[in-house]
Amino acid sequence: MNSRISDKDKKDWESFIKSSEKLPNKDLKNSQKKFYKVRSIDLHGYSLEKANKTIEDFIYNAYVESVNKLIVVTGKGLHSENEKDPYISKDFGILKYSVPEFISNNRNLMSMINEMKDAEIEDGGTGAFYIFLKKNKSTK
Repeated sequence: MNSRISDKDKKDWESFIKSSEKLPNKDLKNSQKKFYKVRSIDLHGYSLEKANKTIEDFIYNAYVESVNKLIVVTGKGLHSENEKDPYISKDFGILKYSVPEFISNNRNLMSMINEMKDAEIEDGGTGAFYIFLKKNKSTK
């Protein structure tokens, strides 16, 4: 490494020192975590119809209350009664699959949602998912 500083570098440094330009504090930016107002719901044991109605109301109420992160626990479908009937698809009616599909096919709900994604292991892993809601513009 060359220990000599070029004249151009010296001039650039002097002009920077004299200017009012500020460098962004990268440490501050990384320390700012997004804080969420979180609600969760557990749909274990719900029928498909009841789960869909419940999740619709839950999302709407959370949006009105300016909640921005929902944790929806559906379970993994391991104890589903559908396992007993070989003529029914194993995925049909299991809340893990049908609740997100119901939400995705509902335009009113999707207008309030930014993103849906699988939950982290501490929030239920593959038996749960997150819904990140948009900011409610009607509340200030």
